[in-house]
Amino acid sequence: MKFVFYTHSLISDWNHGNAHFLRGIMRELIRRGHDAVALEPEGAWSRVNLVQDQGPAALAAFKATFLELRSDIYGADFDHEAAVADADVVVVHEWTEPQLVERIGRARADGGKFTLLFHDTHHRAVSSEGDIAGLKLTDYDGVLAFGETLRQRYLKAGWGRTVFTWHEAADDSLFKPRPEVEKSGDLIWVGNWGDDERSAEILEFLVEPAKELGLKTQIRGVRYPDHALEALKNAGIAFGGWIANAEVPAAFAQYRVTVHIPRRPYIENLPGIPTIRPFEAMACGIPLISAPWDDAEHLFRPGQDYLVAENGEAMKARLGDVLSDTDLASSLISSGRETILSRHTCRHRVDELLAILSDCGTVRVTEKLAAREAAE
Repeated sequence: MKFVFYTHSLISDWNHGNAHFLRGIMRELIRRGHDAVALEPEGAWSRVNLVQDQGPAALAAFKATFLELRSDIYGADFDHEAAVADADVVVVHEWTEPQLVERIGRARADGGKFTLLFHDTHHRAVSSEGDIAGLKLTDYDGVLAFGETLRQRYLKAGWGRTVFTWHEAADDSLFKPRPEVEKSGDLIWVGNWGDDERSAEILEFLVEPAKELGLKTQIRGVRYPDHALEALKNAGIAFGGWIANAEVPAAFAQYRVTVHIPRRPYIENLPGIPTIRPFEAMACGIPLISAPWDDAEHLFRPGQDYLVAENGEAMKARLGDVLSDTDLASSLISSGRETILSRHTCRHRVDELLAILSDCGTVRVTEKLAAREAAE
């Protein structure tokens, strides 16, 4: 089948986590013999910022790393109706411009044979509810929400016909342990500062514990204001700026522990949604300690797959435990990776997507799925 994904960007993961997941999903679809292409707008802020930050070499690095992936850039004169005419499945991400969201829906209503899905991987349904409420989703066959609480938001508000929970996951062909890499430090955190949604939490659960324990610490990410960089410097923490997501497994392998610091909107309004970093960290086999979040959907085994620190003092204690107890560290690595490989890889999510398509797909899609299943 042919899958077309409208995304903010596939090429750039600069402050754009959805690119991580979409790359893994497209790679898995291609591995299974499907055709998959992404469409992204010219002037996309993530790609623009990536080039400003890193230069055009970063775009070339994406192409060299993901040889099988294709993303076409569209402008004002792009013929979207022609682009989706021969598609079997079209997935439109929620960062897509509202007028285009409506236009693709209209193409479906005007006789398009493709199955049309809307994909939400953000907290705007609660933090900018009016933006999502204003989208025209009546002609979409279904909505993919990256957590059950988000699915319930859509259902309660009447956004879309049918809503499915479709969590993010790790591309385990890329995110895996790198035992050949020598350890060079204690603690690494890969994450963006961004919008003051977790500023206090970064200081409490990362900066202060690392400073007080005297840990050799590295932070990678973007959008750190001057006062944040000053705090890192005062704590003796190395700041490396942006890192390509494909390089994160090698970076994790150089350190002995990492942390997860959820953004406040997920803690307060969308419990059960961890975002993609914990999936990727556990897939890489690095011990993980998390600031509090409610695993409402029982995705993981808290205390077994990762440790939970209720506050900064607890984080300091948990870090000390993991760094001093090799058996504990090994147990977390083994359990976390076991859970990822058994439930949370892009292979699992493609299986789920195909099952969703068998539920809400057009006749053309359901017939192709049935024929493929019979052949297998």
